[in-house]
Order: sequence, then C-alpha cells, then structure tokens
Amino acid sequence: MSFFIAEVSSNHSQNLNRALKFIDIASEIGCDAVKFQLFKIEKLFSQEVLESSKEHLARKAWELPLDFLPHLKKRSGEKGIQLGFSPFYIEAVDELEPFVDFFKIASYELLWDDLLIKCAYTKKPVIISTGMANMSEIIHAVKILRSHGCEPKVLHCTSSYPTKYFEANLSAIETIRKNTGCLVGWSDHTVNKAVISRAIHRWNADVIEFHIDIEGDGEEFNSGHCWLPNDMKKLINEVSEGLSADGKGVKEPIDAEIDNRLWRTDPSDGLRPFKSIRDKLRKK
Repeated sequence: MSFFIAEVSSNHSQNLNRALKFIDIASEIGCDAVKFQLFKIEKLFSQEVLESSKEHLARKAWELPLDFLPHLKKRSGEKGIQLGFSPFYIEAVDELEPFVDFFKIASYELLWDDLLIKCAYTKKPVIISTGMANMSEIIHAVKILRSHGCEPKVLHCTSSYPTKYFEANLSAIETIRKNTGCLVGWSDHTVNKAVISRAIHRWNADVIEFHIDIEGDGEEFNSGHCWLPNDMKKLINEVSEGLSADGKGVKEPIDAEIDNRLWRTDPSDGLRPFKSIRDKLRKK
C-alpha cells in the first residue's frame, strides 16, 4: 500500500481549529501523514517581487503561525498519523525539528543545497518533489542528501496547478527510480482518480501526496488542484481493495470454491456434476 500524504498547504486560513481539523480528516480518510508549509513572505520572495506584486504580498495571510506547531504535533500523535512540513527558509528547519516526523522539500526549493543539507543534518526523513526539474538536477539533490547521511524519497510531479492528466508523465516515476535508486512516488495536482490509480498500480508509486481542502473554502481550492475528503477517501479505499485483490499468487481453489468443485463437468460423460454427486442424489 502506498504511503498517502494529505498536503494542507495554505488552506488552514491561519485558524488553529481549522488546521487541527485537517489532521482529523486526514486520519479519518485513511492517510498516513498530513503535511503543512512553513514560510515567511519576506523570506520567500525577493523585495523586487513584493514591491511590484500585491498578489504575492497578499500571501502574508497564508503564513502558518509558529505557535500552531505544538498543537499540530499533539493532534497528529493522538490521531496516529505522521506530521510533515515543508520549510521554505533555513531557520524554519530548526523551528520545525522538535515537532515534525519528516521534512519535504518543495519543487521550487529543489536547487537550494543549503536547505537540503540543513534538513539532512536533522537525521529526520526527507522527501523531495521534482516539478520542473530535469534528471541531472534530481540526481544532484539526491547526491547532496546522501552525502550528508540522508536517504531521500523522491516525488515525481508536474508543477502546474491544476495539472492536466496528459501532462502527468507518470512513466518518469520509473526513470527517476532507475537513475537514483530511491523510493519514488507521485505528488498529485491533477485531482484525477485515474492518474493516481495508474501511478500506484502501473508505476508502483511508493508515496502519494495530494492537496486537500475541507469544504472548498480554502485559499487554494479555486485553483483546481485540491481534493475534497470524501473523494479521496473513496480513492484510498479503492486502492486498498485493488491491492488486496492481488492475493498470494498461488493458484489453488479458495474456500468459496470448494463446494463447487464437485459440480464441474465429469470428464467421463461431459455432464455436470461429478458422478459422485449424482450417486448421492439418486440415493435421496
């Protein structure tokens, strides 16, 4: 079964109760982890961007307050799921370390060696996303993490919000796996059940990350790349059922077939059932 991560992103609306509800929902629908982001606008965008773009400056309202961290850790522990965070500035790694189970490096930060190294030094698991990256950039990031004692998991993704199904390029999962030797998964922006199912059942995606909102009121929902809880719950259940259908690979009758075996065609005369059953029927 793939490891499912519910990405809250900025849909928490700086509301602690809402942020905690995301953890509750992630647990209820069958996720293994829930993930948030920690950024400060002034440390995310250059001054030129903030001075020229009111849209980027307005994302100040998307920041997650630091005082949420102990509460998020406590709730995730109570719900039995892991808590992950994407740090977007160097100091965020130290601020997050006491509270998180793993770090996630976002696609836009993949080239930032210092951030990779800082996360590796914590000795906590690290997952990296690879949207927009080419293979040499991915190999470099993996090499940096490994050289500092960290064996990362890698997520293939397309950094388009939303991603069209034909832009998913899921076969790159295997390309990344062969070139890095890492466990590789899929970070979804398609909100397409068929894409995620294909990533798991055809390309053996070890990790599935998806963006989630509660009811469609989150900051990022209107962009079209966020799942709603019931839809993802159905998908996780279907994936679980599909994997359970694989069985053990031994070809032999299952318990439900045993009684029917004697009702097969008797090879001596081409009639059903076996003659042993016919004999019992005649004696009644």
